[in-house]
Amino acid sequence: MRTDTPQTVRLEDYRPSDHLIDRVELDVRLDPHDTRVTARLAIRPNPAGRPGAPLVLDGDDLRLLALDLDGQSLAPAAFRVAPSALTLPEPPQRPFTLTIETRLDPTANTKLMGLYRSNGVYCTQCEADGFRRITYFLDRPDVMSIYTTRIEAEEAAAPVLLGNGNPVEAGRIEGTGRHFAVWHDPHPKPAYLFALVGGRLDRVSSTFTTMDGRAVELAVYVEPGKGDRAAYALDAVERSMAWDERTFGRAYDLDVFNVVAVSDFNMGAMENKGLNIFNDKYVLASPDTATDADYAAIEAIIAHEYFHNWSGNRVTCRDWFQLCLKEGLTVFRDQEFSSDMRSRDVHRIGEVRTLRARQFPEDAGPLAHPVRPKRYAEINNFYTATVYEKGAEIVRMLRTLIGERAFRAGMDRYFAENDGTAATVEDFLRAFEAETGRDLSRFAEWYERPGTPRVAISGHYDAGAQTYSLALRQTRPGAGSDAPPVVIPIRLGLIGQDGPLDDARSPRVTDGVFVLDRWDDVLTIENVATAPVPSLFRGFSAPVRVDMAMDDTERLTLLRHDTDGFNRWEAAQRVAARLMIGALRGEATAAGSDAFAAALGSFLDARALADPAFAALVLSLPSESDLADDIGSEIDPDAIHAARYDLRARLGTALTDRLHALRDALAEPAGTPFSPDAASAGRRALRNAALDLIAAADPTGGAACADAQIHSAGNMTDRLAGLSTLALLPGETREAAFAAFAERYVDEPLVLDKWFAIQAMIPEDGTVERVRRLQEHPAFAMTNPNRVRALVGSFALANPTQFNRRDGAGFTLVADTVLALDRANPQIAARLMTAFGSWRRLEPVRRGMAESALRRILATPGLSRDVTDIAGRSLGESVTA
Repeated sequence: MRTDTPQTVRLEDYRPSDHLIDRVELDVRLDPHDTRVTARLAIRPNPAGRPGAPLVLDGDDLRLLALDLDGQSLAPAAFRVAPSALTLPEPPQRPFTLTIETRLDPTANTKLMGLYRSNGVYCTQCEADGFRRITYFLDRPDVMSIYTTRIEAEEAAAPVLLGNGNPVEAGRIEGTGRHFAVWHDPHPKPAYLFALVGGRLDRVSSTFTTMDGRAVELAVYVEPGKGDRAAYALDAVERSMAWDERTFGRAYDLDVFNVVAVSDFNMGAMENKGLNIFNDKYVLASPDTATDADYAAIEAIIAHEYFHNWSGNRVTCRDWFQLCLKEGLTVFRDQEFSSDMRSRDVHRIGEVRTLRARQFPEDAGPLAHPVRPKRYAEINNFYTATVYEKGAEIVRMLRTLIGERAFRAGMDRYFAENDGTAATVEDFLRAFEAETGRDLSRFAEWYERPGTPRVAISGHYDAGAQTYSLALRQTRPGAGSDAPPVVIPIRLGLIGQDGPLDDARSPRVTDGVFVLDRWDDVLTIENVATAPVPSLFRGFSAPVRVDMAMDDTERLTLLRHDTDGFNRWEAAQRVAARLMIGALRGEATAAGSDAFAAALGSFLDARALADPAFAALVLSLPSESDLADDIGSEIDPDAIHAARYDLRARLGTALTDRLHALRDALAEPAGTPFSPDAASAGRRALRNAALDLIAAADPTGGAACADAQIHSAGNMTDRLAGLSTLALLPGETREAAFAAFAERYVDEPLVLDKWFAIQAMIPEDGTVERVRRLQEHPAFAMTNPNRVRALVGSFALANPTQFNRRDGAGFTLVADTVLALDRANPQIAARLMTAFGSWRRLEPVRRGMAESALRRILATPGLSRDVTDIAGRSLGESVTA
């Protein structure tokens, strides 16, 4: 483990590599404990590098067995070797071949970085810097090479051998029981995109013909006996390929495309060229084991990794500071894909909920950083919501600013001009400047500044002039007096009491978009026949916080009449948030909640059955984390929980008859085949949102209803919804349901993850002790990232009352887990640490408890770089050299 003090890497210090590696020939002889890797590297001095510079190859826990240069063994005085680096002080100043042999123990590699063996399957994970755990290398994304990989293994243990690119040769090695396969990738790539897989796997396959006539063999590989759960993932691959051709003109470029599902994986998935490796939770699906949310996630993540073939692989990032260039752009692309596959409004609301739940608090806490960071100590800690989700919002804003046609032209230019290169954010924006003639230097500020901008807005209607004016002011956390304002596209409209005011116009609004690019501005809209309600930031057109005085009547006008789905939903959310925050401040009135319930009832009567998925979102109240984010400081999670529970109960009581009627109207007849399509998923979502409110109003009746649903459900979505509702209702019925669920799915780890997670999120004082007991459960394994995320991650990130307990027991539980996990898998330990990101916003007692837990972690001897970095930044203390 790298336990040295983290070294700060700075964007301003970037310089090209002094050497390049044009070709890599790997011979990997797999063995559970004694894998031998021979790497033949065709190296040459980089004309852009320093003449005569030493060659320093990265390593991590490597053992060198042999080393030669152009076929001759090197004398010991000609090189220096350590587990972390191999140095040639005076390398040849000409092209040369360096051959390196290293020894690995894949079974002992619990970090799950580099080459490891899990459940009998050999697997790799090389992003961000895992390749250096396989062989000594220039492990940086701007060193791009052509790879040929020979993989050898015992045939009985690993009959399937997969690598990057296309298969070129395979055969048995006579008399040894071993076999081999050779793979060649014709496209230059950085080391982080290298991959291999070896093991006993079932294969599900099909073919796809690209728009340029290439026949591509598609395959999904899964654990033996689980091939019937791979069909949806394979279908998602085909739909992703067709969509990328249709929407971005991007055709696939190899003869094969393989997806492999493994059970032990630190990330969701990895876009290795031609060989995408997935956490099996994002591949395996059947009606009895996967929820609608699982199907949607599989579809989105399959698409995300496939889309990386162009936005990440063919065009990669120059350095890890440009991580948003591949991840933010590809998140935008997968969001557009999912929106086309499902309801665009519903999907957009889901995207914004994720952004607000994860990225807004990150931007407001000690772990805040720009979308393109300026420095880092451990790059694995920067795979964050800011890079991914906010990075995607920046791309979306760019499209809003320049229009869809110009955006597509800019994307075409970006891919064409940067194909086969390692690019920067500047290269990306330059393509759009060339297509539009616009100067995007001001827009680029979005990549450079942390924090969420805030826009304060006030409106004024002049009945005589029939004009409506909006006064706007933007502020940004930490912005100095000399800082420029950011460019904020505001998609807007005006709504009257009977519907949209379509005749209203302003020369400063183009295609429904006004651009706020000053600190203060006034927008005047003419031909406004009646006092309007402004519909602002339609579709959440910019990732900002909005302050505008608007009463409930105005917001409910938007819910009834706005043509923008996001703002209709947002209106209901804002009314609910005001009621709950008012309760916290002693300002709540029964009349307010009654009026809101009446408005929701009218909405359900008019639109629920026409668009059940959207109606389910309208019925879902802002989360406790959303409310904490609105309050901002001196947060008391218990008080927030009580206020939210009370409003749920009030709404459930007022809407009981409608909710039961909806459940009856949306019930699927017995024997109805399960379908994960958007319409079917929407009907289930509304039935289960209704169940949640019914149980809040009548816990006894709700428990009986939930228990009955668990027993009668024909799919995992409804069964799990019943269990989730019952989890909030203490008693023997709940515990019996938990026991029966575990018995039924004892051999289904991914389903038991859901069981772990539901229990970890119970907002009761006994949950800390419950989680500790579950850590001893036979199905729980600290070595499996999915188990840890399901149990401890769900507790830390999705149970604010118990993680933030006033006695500190929740903080202690997570700190204990972090320290126990750190030596085996520091990446997962560090990700658990991010739960402490909002500790400074808590009220004083909890704040003190959280700080004590953080300091205990940071003071632990032998702490990994990953956890040291997160703990230090959380405390606002520099721990880098």
